[in-house]
Amino acid sequence: MSGIVSSAMEFKNYKVFNYTLAGRPLVIETGKMAGLANGSLMIRYGETAILCCATASAKPRDGIDFLPLSVDFEERMYAAGKIPGGYLKREGKPSEKAVLTSRVIDRPIRPLFPKDLRNDVALSLTVMSVDPDCSPEIAAMIGASTALAISDIPWNGPISGVFVGLVDGKLVINPTEAERKVSDLELTVASSTTKVVMIEAGANQVPDDVMYEAIMLAHKENQGILEFINGIVDEIGKKKFEYPSCELDHDMFDKVFSYCEKDVMNALDTDDKNVRDERMQPIMDAIVEKFSEEYPDIASIMEELIYKIQKKIVRRWLLVDRKRVDGRRMDEIRPLTAEVGLLPRVHGSGMFTRGQTQVLTSATLGTLDEAQMLDGIDNETSKRYMHHYNMPGYSTGEAKSARSPGRREIGHGALAERSLVPVLPSEEEFPYAIRLVSDVLSSNGSTSQGSVCGSTLALMDAGVPIKAPVAGISCGLITEEDGSWETMIDIQGLEDFYGDMDFKVAGTHAGITSIQMDLKIDGLTPEIIKAALEITHKGRDYIIDEVILKAIAEPRADVSKYAPKMISMKIDPDKIREVIGKGGAVIQKITGETGAKVDIEDDGTIHIAAINTKDAEAAKAMIDAICFEPEVGVTYAGTVTGIIACGAFVEYAPGKEGMVHISKLAENRVEKVEDVVKVGDAVRVKYLGVDEKNRIRLSMKDADK
Repeated sequence: MSGIVSSAMEFKNYKVFNYTLAGRPLVIETGKMAGLANGSLMIRYGETAILCCATASAKPRDGIDFLPLSVDFEERMYAAGKIPGGYLKREGKPSEKAVLTSRVIDRPIRPLFPKDLRNDVALSLTVMSVDPDCSPEIAAMIGASTALAISDIPWNGPISGVFVGLVDGKLVINPTEAERKVSDLELTVASSTTKVVMIEAGANQVPDDVMYEAIMLAHKENQGILEFINGIVDEIGKKKFEYPSCELDHDMFDKVFSYCEKDVMNALDTDDKNVRDERMQPIMDAIVEKFSEEYPDIASIMEELIYKIQKKIVRRWLLVDRKRVDGRRMDEIRPLTAEVGLLPRVHGSGMFTRGQTQVLTSATLGTLDEAQMLDGIDNETSKRYMHHYNMPGYSTGEAKSARSPGRREIGHGALAERSLVPVLPSEEEFPYAIRLVSDVLSSNGSTSQGSVCGSTLALMDAGVPIKAPVAGISCGLITEEDGSWETMIDIQGLEDFYGDMDFKVAGTHAGITSIQMDLKIDGLTPEIIKAALEITHKGRDYIIDEVILKAIAEPRADVSKYAPKMISMKIDPDKIREVIGKGGAVIQKITGETGAKVDIEDDGTIHIAAINTKDAEAAKAMIDAICFEPEVGVTYAGTVTGIIACGAFVEYAPGKEGMVHISKLAENRVEKVEDVVKVGDAVRVKYLGVDEKNRIRLSMKDADK
């Protein structure tokens, strides 16, 4: 009888490459897993392990004028030794953190692809093991870059990224989990061999000069990693495949540009987006009518064609003529207004308007048990501050139905959230869960930073005692091939679309709280970064002083009458059982009589929420009574609750009862207890401690008069 025969498989192309990053081993293994991808590897950083695969389609996608790139950071719960929550017990849609990580990796990688590539490109980064001290986000970025670099996919990389913390005043590369908990800075920087290509930061009001130093330190650290990656490429890198260029016909572009240049310049020369759009439509119709015979497909490429025509004009205005589309100076911010208290039943609201960009942010205060529960591969299990961002179709004049938030909406919400976290009061100071929702009412550039300003207004209107107001502003950039460049503050839509950078910075007077940088070029020099930090600092100072503080000078003294009233207290953890009672009977009585909501933590911290302060105080008084511990020798007011032959029982505090022996009822001899007291009498008793059987002893005759 014949059997199935198998021999041990050998991975002939298996190779291991070693590097040390921030004192921890960084290992890249190739030739063993996912062999059908264009480029694949397993990257290990400490005990973090991520499978990185880069795949491209064989042919370009028809009918598009952009690179169809997707970057997916996929968390496997087994990586952290966890079983997913929920009914299905399997991973569902990506967590918010996974989406944000995908965006952080996408931003430095995307600009380095050829501009005329239309093949689908997919990067799959699967987290299979997590070491809390070794960031999976950084490992994934380095792994994605290396997988693309060794593949046959056309790409002008590699790039590298590191994380920088600020611990006890010192900058630290890739801090451990313990160091991250006390760090004043969360900075991610990606670099090429010559320039900085991506910056993402959250900071505890870090000064500009410290932030710049941190960026440059990260850029320097990246150079060693890039040398390591290039060594791998030299050894095993594939030759890049050829692809059909999807670039526009140069002769056609030149003819169309000459025909419509003056008309497009006239159409663009306005600060009103609606007027601009109205002027452009007849021009596009005229182009099709004029050139459709010579170029039959011109209507199908009109969107890309008119984009490049406008881009050429706007960039020439900015670099050569130093002219902005709406007539502003390079350092001039659009007209600004701010309002608070627009929505009467909302706990706090603020509307911030910058030119044609308008954001309305609403604040809701809730109990701490309404904080968001997190189910991810890291050790963060909840957060009390949430910010959500919505951008409906009408904000850009588009007729489209509402949809669930996409990656952009999630990213903008997280950026505004990160910007305000450093100025929020602690749970002990302000025991509320806080949710902000920013609804973009009109969009013409930098809505995320409008959300930051709207958030400050809404928080102050809600009576949240923030440490300082936060403002956000964006800086744009135009560059030329000869190396010349020009920055401009508060970019509107056209300057974002046709420019080279959107450098968003939020912060207080004291320092930066967040940075997010989007690039369309191959990177920034140190001089450009320094100029961007300087111009945005001036911008946010102006917005805080001249707009935000004039709308509301300080946080309101009290929360809204519609917000729950919160009281926090601390009890001995040994008393928790008494407060809860058997089967929850005691705490149910407290909530039933006062209408308050009581949350008890394991350390004895209690948060009480009620519709009004009176009810919250009543609940606190009941808990105080339960936890009350009398002091020997102190006199208390009480009520007689029962009588027996040898004495009287007295309730000297709610739920606290002891006995006054007949000998302690009065100075003179008492024959019968009823001769001195009866049930319901109000009396004064001195606490004498407990007897040998742990029974409470009280005295009326020794009580202080």
